[in-house]
Amino acid sequence: MKLPVSARALAAAGMATALLLAGGAVADAASAPARAAAAPDIPLAAVKAHLSHLQSIATANGGNRAHGRSGYKASLDYVKAKLDAAGYTTTVQQFTASGRTGYNLIADWPGGDTSRVVMAGSHLDSVSSGPGINDNGSGSAAVLEAALAVSRAQYQPAKHLRFAWWGAEELGLVGSRSYVNRLAAGDRSRISAYLNFDMIGSRNAGYFVYDDDPAIEKTFKEYFSGIGVPTEIETEGDGRSDHAPFKSAGVPVGGLFTGASRAKTAAQAAKWGGTAGQAFDRCYHSSCDTTANIDDTALDRNSDALAHAVWELSE
Repeated sequence: MKLPVSARALAAAGMATALLLAGGAVADAASAPARAAAAPDIPLAAVKAHLSHLQSIATANGGNRAHGRSGYKASLDYVKAKLDAAGYTTTVQQFTASGRTGYNLIADWPGGDTSRVVMAGSHLDSVSSGPGINDNGSGSAAVLEAALAVSRAQYQPAKHLRFAWWGAEELGLVGSRSYVNRLAAGDRSRISAYLNFDMIGSRNAGYFVYDDDPAIEKTFKEYFSGIGVPTEIETEGDGRSDHAPFKSAGVPVGGLFTGASRAKTAAQAAKWGGTAGQAFDRCYHSSCDTTANIDDTALDRNSDALAHAVWELSE
């Protein structure tokens, strides 16, 4: 339909106004801060390579990587070397437990607001009766690979990122408690989130999310929902891993877990697969907790969920 002259003029004016408004919107969008990139996929092969190295360390050091033993120190040296090469500022913190010197490893990624710190951590020690590849090589390797992914991406989040590997967890959370107790009150208040990863590759895996802090819990649950994996609230290890000292100090905490000595129910087997009536990890605290004691699917999913939470919570 052809418009009369006056209508054409009004239409042209309206179009010009719309273009100006659209141009303004584009300019506003261009000037707005961009959302941080999504977390990268954490390569399972890389995480498993770290586990193979931890297994080799245990094999060469009496079959374990326990507190006060040569296998623990060799494990810490391996992780530290990777982080130093990736550009982290690393600190080794000493403490004493059961008459032996223990070590925590802390790694800070340069940049970000140090008044808002996001931490991800795991215990690096095993029990003396085995190499501790699921407990807790799995968490330690995944945290290490997430930290290396930050370096590869040259990620510059708004918040400051810190990663930690704790000693003597198996003796009663000694390393993480030592770290928290040494923090000044102001430094504790600057930690906006502590994320804990202890046993995330159990062979008969479940998918458990800590429910201590609602915002952190939601971050993990939304990730698993997005990949079609149902979760449950973590209860078996509640208060028994390195998040507990942080929680007691008033730090928001969260984390992931795939189960230890508790038996998987029929309902859980229907939901996740695996074997009902069997422990989530039949090699818990045993000599058979080797690289053969890892479920690749669980380790892969949890490693990616870890990275997702680090990226999301540090924006």
